[in-house]
Amino acid sequence: MTERSAEDQVIWDLIQAGVREFVVCGGARNARLVASLVALAEENNTAGENPMFQIWQHFEERGAAFFALGRTKEAGEPCAVIITSGTAVAECLPAVIEAHYSSKPLVIVSADRPERFQGSGAPQTIAQDELFGDYAHRGFGGDWTGQGPWHLNVPLEEEGGEVLPLQTEAQAFRPARRKFSVTEVLKFLDGGVYRGLLVMIGGLEPEEREEVYHFAKGLGVPVMADANSGLREALSGQQVDSGFDMPGRVLRLGEVPIGRFWRDLEEAEETEVLSVCRNGLPGLARKEKVSVIQAELHRVLRSVGEVSFIGDVRDDLPSARRRWNQRIEGLEAFPDSEAALVRTLSLYASMGESLFLGNSLPIREWNDYAQTEVAYEVVRANRGANGIDGQVSTWLGASAYEKGAWGVFGDLTALYDLAAPAMLDQVEREGRVLVVVNNGGGRIFDRLPRLDELTESQRSALVQGQEVVLSAWAQMWGMDYLRIENQDGFDELHPGEKTLLVEVIPREDS
Repeated sequence: MTERSAEDQVIWDLIQAGVREFVVCGGARNARLVASLVALAEENNTAGENPMFQIWQHFEERGAAFFALGRTKEAGEPCAVIITSGTAVAECLPAVIEAHYSSKPLVIVSADRPERFQGSGAPQTIAQDELFGDYAHRGFGGDWTGQGPWHLNVPLEEEGGEVLPLQTEAQAFRPARRKFSVTEVLKFLDGGVYRGLLVMIGGLEPEEREEVYHFAKGLGVPVMADANSGLREALSGQQVDSGFDMPGRVLRLGEVPIGRFWRDLEEAEETEVLSVCRNGLPGLARKEKVSVIQAELHRVLRSVGEVSFIGDVRDDLPSARRRWNQRIEGLEAFPDSEAALVRTLSLYASMGESLFLGNSLPIREWNDYAQTEVAYEVVRANRGANGIDGQVSTWLGASAYEKGAWGVFGDLTALYDLAAPAMLDQVEREGRVLVVVNNGGGRIFDRLPRLDELTESQRSALVQGQEVVLSAWAQMWGMDYLRIENQDGFDELHPGEKTLLVEVIPREDS
């Protein structure tokens, strides 16, 4: 039997771990690794729309890693990025961090120069084996849990023998299942709720949403369901906002919530907080009366079973509804304001197949102002580390096969990821809408109370204002373009066969 080459062994180990999708960033160092991968696909894929192994191509590692992260979000399975050596590895760090905090099985396979070059200062030679530190599992072997990123660093010679086809079958991805106890949840729901119980629902996985919905409806308590939970509209009858008085207990389900109310819990030392989430992190710095259960949320709630109805024990929901109605009246009074334009945008986006909300201001404004009548089929976001980089790339990866995919981003977020549309030729473009809310810079900083104490030049440095017009970006990547400055502009919003870039320009005086 012919001994496998180092390149074939890497591909074999990936397949045994359940990897079936790959994003390739070609280079001299990883050329034979890429060749082995392509030979594998050609040998094992059959004609048709569902290949056994899928290979995507990108020229830029940072965007490729975020695209692969998007694929893991959609498929619930690992996607591997095949990169060359040197700074190319460092480009993947932001996506690895996001995957770590959102417990996603992103795989980075970096080709490295052989051991004799290490520490020599030779070209494309850096200490890359431990570059991701605690953010990723390292090395070969069967101890990767599949509950976070994995880094395989492979020293390779540039010269080698013939690349032979590797025959194998795709293996199922089987992440490790965490052990947990529901005792703490049951105790949390029993006694003490007379001081008020609030369920805060952050980002959820698709398989978690039905269980969380029935759990929240069964309790009947006030909720704060974020847009990326996929339940904001379905639970609108129980929804409260930041004007909600601090309760005695807060049960957080899923990712760390978006709004200011969660941060206010840092100072609410008498409020007990229990989080049930995949990464096992409490999301708060204070230690007292804060606990966390690390587990898959739907498994926990199934184990809890049917819950007893608690209801709105403090009668908070009527005042929350009044505040919501007052907010809508304000939007109607200023129809061309950023908030009002976002609300109208949310009506159009409800017709799409999926929705991706970018950090940092768009997802907050969506939470505060978007329509609540129609539920979105699929809602996604990158909320692991809350960063704004790689957002467009992640959206393209997550919605690669979806018609009518919508993504809503801020202007600086788009500028961070200008190379992302390079993938448009490889993904579904029909009905795709890329929205950029261009308000001239990082306007989320305007919300910081401490800005009132700064001089105008200090404020300018923080806000990072810009005057970019994005029509040229659309032309560069072959997208259709629409500029919207007021409510009438939405009359021209018609998704078509090509990706439509919509640049929304709010009025500063509204």
